Amino acid sequence: ATAGALGILGSLDMNRGDPQLGWDTDQFPNNVPETALALYHVIQAGGLGSGGLNFDAKVRRQSIDAEDLFIGHIGGMDVCAQALLVAEKMINDGRLKAAVDKRYAGWDSAEGQDILNGKRSLADLADGVLAKNTDTAPVSGRQEALENLVNRFCNT
Repeated sequence: ATAGALGILGSLDMNRGDPQLGWDTDQFPNNVPETALALYHVIQAGGLGSGGLNFDAKVRRQSIDAEDLFIGHIGGMDVCAQALLVAEKMINDGRLKAAVDKRYAGWDSAEGQDILNGKRSLADLADGVLAKNTDTAPVSGRQEALENLVNRFCNT
């Protein structure tokens, strides 16, 4: 999403990793909802241009036969194909975009634009909050609702 917003989106490393490790373990993608979200952002950004999807394929751990690499590529491409169809559904539906737009609408305000354009410092913002002397309640990001929304697209 960030690369797309900055106009620097290129190829995608489609490898997955172990969430407990925090880094890429060169495994082929096998999670349609996660892949659909990535491809959703690619489509929203106008596509990859001359880039593509990269599988960092190599023989690994217990998968040591050439057939394993072949099967891994097939499965990875199947997941990407399914995810692309899901991403299209999410875009056509519009609910995910509407939720994100609502969540970040404050950045479109005059104050939000001043912050983005460097016209307001962190000290200015702190002074403003203290001057208002209000207790601002946090707003839910609706994480579970949005995850469930994405999952529903995968099951239709």
